[in-house]
Order: sequence, then structure tokens, then C-alpha cells
Amino acid sequence: MSPDPIYDQPSGTVRFWVEIDGVAIGASIGRQTLHYRYRPTHSDDDPIATYTAHAAEIEAAVRRRVANGARHPVMLRDHDMQPPEPPQPISPPPA
Repeated sequence: MSPDPIYDQPSGTVRFWVEIDGVAIGASIGRQTLHYRYRPTHSDDDPIATYTAHAAEIEAAVRRRVANGARHPVMLRDHDMQPPEPPQPISPPPA
């Protein structure tokens, strides 16, 4: 079981752990990234509450980064949190 997420005031990040293949991988995401991605119209957002509400999506981003070779700890950035590109339609072969 991974420890609860914490907010690190000096770095302005939520630090958390994601279990991947039985190993707890340390990761973090900045308060500003959380704010602009999930609560851009609010001024009183709590980074831990925002993280908790969107933990599945945030943890999936960590898994993608690790699968693509990221070293630990993983620092999520704005571009990591963008929705994936929709698949392009496949044209039928010419007749």
C-alpha cells in the first residue's frame, strides 16, 4: 500500500506514489498544473483535494511516462496531462 499524497509547500507540488508491477513509484505534480487542468475558474482550490478527485487520470499519466522510459521520481508537467489525441480515421483501401 502506498502512502497518502502530501502537499510539499516549498516545491508547490503534490507528491504521491503509484504502484507499478508491485513497486511504489514516486511522482509529483505541480499545484499550477492541477489548477489549470482541473479547476481553472476557482481561486480557492486545494491541491490535495484536486489530486484526489482526479487520481485515476493523474496516475495513468505516471504509468504512461514510466512505460515510455521516464526515470523515477516522475514529475508530471502540463503536457503530460493533455487528453490523448483521438485516433485518426482509417481510409478504406482504393477499389
